[in-house]
Amino acid sequence: MSNFVTAAISVIIGMIVGFFASRYMFKKELKKNPPINEKMIRAMFREMGRKPSEAQINRIMKNITDQYK
Repeated sequence: MSNFVTAAISVIIGMIVGFFASRYMFKKELKKNPPINEKMIRAMFREMGRKPSEAQINRIMKNITDQYK
């Protein structure tokens, strides 16, 4: 019985540590390689028929990067 309890606790602790480690690595990777960049934002604005200003692009990029903190 004692071995089973020890194994169960070890598995639970491993799952918790694995979750937080993978979450940290995923956030770090998103910060290094964001899913969208300035070129993509400009292209989206052009498709909508608008000419974006640098302030708009910077604001959108800041909003995107703030989400991954």
